[in-house]
Amino acid sequence: MTYSLIQLAPGAYDLLLEGEIMGSVVRTGTGNKNTFWTAELLEDRPQGKWPAPFREIEHSFPNLDALCEWLGNPPVKSNFGRSNA
Repeated sequence: MTYSLIQLAPGAYDLLLEGEIMGSVVRTGTGNKNTFWTAELLEDRPQGKWPAPFREIEHSFPNLDALCEWLGNPPVKSNFGRSNA
C-alpha cells in the first residue's frame, strides 16, 4: 500500500492511500516537549477493514519523522499557500 501526505497548512495534512483520502495527520501542542503528531483514519471502520499499519483509528508519534517512517516514508506534497482565487 502506498501512502502520501498533502500539506494543507502548517501541522495539517491529508493522508492518502493509493490516491484516495483515508485520513489526516495533525500536529497537536506547542513547543518541543508537549507536541505530538497524530495519524487518524476518517471513518470508523471495523477493525478488520483498517489499512496497514493501522491497528487503531488513531496513532500518535513524538514527531513527523517517526510518523512518516511508520507509514513507509510517503512522499509529502504541499498545497499550503496555494489558492484558486
